[in-house]
Amino acid sequence: MQDLITFLIRRLGWMLLTLWIVFTVSFFLMRFVPGGPFSSEKNVPEAIKRNIEARYGLNDPLPTQYFRELGRDLTGDFGPSFRLEDFSVNEVIAQGFPISASLAILALSFALLLGVTAGVVSALKPGSLGDLTLMILATLGIAIPNFVLASILIIVFVFGLNLFPTAGWGSAWHLVLPALCLGAPVAAYIARLTRAGLLETIGQDYIRTAKAKGLPMYKVIGKHALRGALLPVVSYLGPAAARVLTGSIVLEQIFAIPGMGSHFVEAALQRDYSLAMGLVLVYTALLFLMNTLVDLSYSIIDPRVKLE
Repeated sequence: MQDLITFLIRRLGWMLLTLWIVFTVSFFLMRFVPGGPFSSEKNVPEAIKRNIEARYGLNDPLPTQYFRELGRDLTGDFGPSFRLEDFSVNEVIAQGFPISASLAILALSFALLLGVTAGVVSALKPGSLGDLTLMILATLGIAIPNFVLASILIIVFVFGLNLFPTAGWGSAWHLVLPALCLGAPVAAYIARLTRAGLLETIGQDYIRTAKAKGLPMYKVIGKHALRGALLPVVSYLGPAAARVLTGSIVLEQIFAIPGMGSHFVEAALQRDYSLAMGLVLVYTALLFLMNTLVDLSYSIIDPRVKLE
């Protein structure tokens, strides 16, 4: 228990340091890029533009802006959105996060179910036609970008078979195609990792002992072999979560899903400093949290692994 508390405290310290570094780099990058949140406004007198910038503190010296925004963000208040009238950044995140989280959870669930199943089937009969077919599909899943896969699925299942809605948000059916596109590359990696891990585990002495005792094959695989084979998969869940979160930015635009990803793209295009900063910090915290959970689960699956 003491090791767990020490591990969590250390991780919290690293997360705070990482968030500060990300905040600092993002702040100065956004300020040094030519233009600003209101530079694209047409037919606005210069005096009015200066008043707008003064309202948001954009005409203050950079150090003043930096420490003011840092102090505000430390309280969890990301301030008002520069481009979305009558909305604060916290409100935008509160509206978009459940949608993006639903998409990410569904995509990861699909990837784990399909990837582990395909990996087990391939490992049970290595070199067979089924193994070769599944590994070719896994390679294609890794190679094909998710936005290309999205285009193919829209043509086939929306315009061809008319099984799913084209885009938008409102029901569970709107999440199916985006989740498939988002989870397919992750499922491909998990299938290859599961196959490699299971092939290695099946050759261990304790697996041969279980077979010699007459245990059914499904018990040997499910109860003994699979637990050790999934360690590489658990290690990959951290990068997988990062891939799902970053991939959703593109797919939410394609499928017109009002999640955090679509807001992030709009904030970047419209130079909405406060909204872009809030979303960057939220994404950073989520990725750090996912990696911490992966490390904890790794130590649970394999007690030999010590938390450091």
